[in-house]
Amino acid sequence: MNVLLCLALVLVAVSATIVVFTRNPQRQAVSLGVYGALLAPLFLLLGAPDVALSQIAVGTAVVPLMVLLTVRSVRRRRRS
Repeated sequence: MNVLLCLALVLVAVSATIVVFTRNPQRQAVSLGVYGALLAPLFLLLGAPDVALSQIAVGTAVVPLMVLLTVRSVRRRRRS
């Protein structure tokens, strides 16, 4: 289990770094969704299945969707 935990931690750290250094907001929202999807197995490995389910629902789906909708709205307002 230690190998899986270390692998999950490395994947989460790499994906978090990618999210931080991504400049395009749309790509950042997609990478944020991937980051959320990678956090869920980590939470499962750490023994928090309720947090993992919440992370899948919120971190993988809702937050990236809200970011994409906000970026779309801001770009529409700038055009008009």
